[in-house]
Amino acid sequence: MIAWRAPLLLAVLVIVPAVVTFLVWAERRRRRDLDRFVASGLQGVVVPDVDARRRRLRAGLVVAALGALVLALAGPMWGFRWERVHREGVDLVIAIDTSRSMLAEDVKPNRLARAKLAVRDLVQTLGGDRVGLVAFAGSAFVQCPLTLDYGVFLQSLDALDVGIIPRGGTALAAALDESLGALEGHEGKHQAVILITDGESHEGDVAAAAKRASERGVKVYTVGIGTSEGELIPVEGGTYLKDRRGNVIKSRLDEKTLQDLATETGGVYVHAERPETALAQLYANHIASMEKRELGSTLERRWEQRYQWPLAVAFVLLVTEMLLADRRPRRRAEEPT
Repeated sequence: MIAWRAPLLLAVLVIVPAVVTFLVWAERRRRRDLDRFVASGLQGVVVPDVDARRRRLRAGLVVAALGALVLALAGPMWGFRWERVHREGVDLVIAIDTSRSMLAEDVKPNRLARAKLAVRDLVQTLGGDRVGLVAFAGSAFVQCPLTLDYGVFLQSLDALDVGIIPRGGTALAAALDESLGALEGHEGKHQAVILITDGESHEGDVAAAAKRASERGVKVYTVGIGTSEGELIPVEGGTYLKDRRGNVIKSRLDEKTLQDLATETGGVYVHAERPETALAQLYANHIASMEKRELGSTLERRWEQRYQWPLAVAFVLLVTEMLLADRRPRRRAEEPT
């Protein structure tokens, strides 16, 4: 079985018949022009040594070399070997706020939907890091354990929604503790947490949770989503969320809490005016440069590259074409005795 590194390049082979057609047309035109200007009886005198068969052979060699070059560029592969591939990276847990306040639409279409889109874009750029997902509101739980299977992670991400955690509120401390629990071992220099929220913490001791993360050496990068001016929280029926007194609740971004949390753990706070850009820059500037460790190894099948064969054929054909002259070799005149 032959596999191809770039199978689409095989489509370029369609130019081979086009080249043949052009060469045939050029030969006929050359012959027609010769017949027009030189009488047939004199052609043997004007061009006595030109061998039509040699000309056709040279043209065939060029066409064959062109086809061989296209095959070489397409990268034929056959035969394979097993190779152990070691994957290195960091352990990254992404904790996303799923409380009602994430339905606020000061970030379109709403805070939660925009955060999920940004995380999806980020995961598609990861190059070997293990990633896990934690959902939190009034409590927290691991939605997806650390994994190298980004497809499974994205399925868990798509399942995130407001109401996935029945208990209302925003417990940043619980989210941080659950994220630390999802990180295996205690090698904090290889681990990081990204916390995406509007920062309105209503439960737990955030400072104590940040201290626990700092003691483990885990850096927490906080991403604030929303605006300091705040926005009303839509609910079913086209109305807005109200408190017990009937007053409409406006959710505001609490940057101070998120800044303190990041500072305590040695991380960075980012205000995600554009979540996609903010997460990409956060990863590129801080997390990608973290010390990596081996996360596992797998046996992978490596195809043997065989492009050298058609390339060598093309080289031999072109050299032969250059050495082959159009004219017949002249016979050496016999010397008088």
